[in-house]
Amino acid sequence: MTACGIVLAAGAGTRYGQPKIFARDADGPLWLEQVVGALREGGCSEVLVVIGAEAERAHSVVDTLEAVSAVVAGDWADGLSASVRAGLAAAAATDADMAVIAPVDVPRMPASVVARVLQAAPGRPGLARAVYDGRPGHPVAIGRDHWELVAASVRGDSGANRYLATHAALAVECADLWDGADIDTR
Repeated sequence: MTACGIVLAAGAGTRYGQPKIFARDADGPLWLEQVVGALREGGCSEVLVVIGAEAERAHSVVDTLEAVSAVVAGDWADGLSASVRAGLAAAAATDADMAVIAPVDVPRMPASVVARVLQAAPGRPGLARAVYDGRPGHPVAIGRDHWELVAASVRGDSGANRYLATHAALAVECADLWDGADIDTR
């Protein structure tokens, strides 16, 4: 099985005060670098980063990362769904048969969570997501057979939650590895 990581980083980060693709902890690496590292170490052979807000500046950040490709979601302002569609469309041009999706605002996500979700995803239904004490979180693994259907099902600022719920995505408990927290504000 070949997996492609997709980092959703196209938003303006209005609650955060700037696009999160530029966020970093004090004196630390960019969140983007941390999420890309977790995806790679967790089993993704390539990583796509979906950008949108401040695309030119964001592209220059992505270009500094080795073997990572930027994907522009021209309709990023429509919400999270635009990023999911753009990422899955770009993944379709790869040899990957699994996409592992995570937002850029989970910089503390360990590679072990990615690996666990990815290992659980193959086969039927080809859908898995990390859960934390039963609470849905990231990352999400989606088999190639679902990409077009997921892309067609997402709307506005909603991701694949509804699709995953109605298509029996495997819930992969990961609370022993991480708390699943994303960072929305400073």
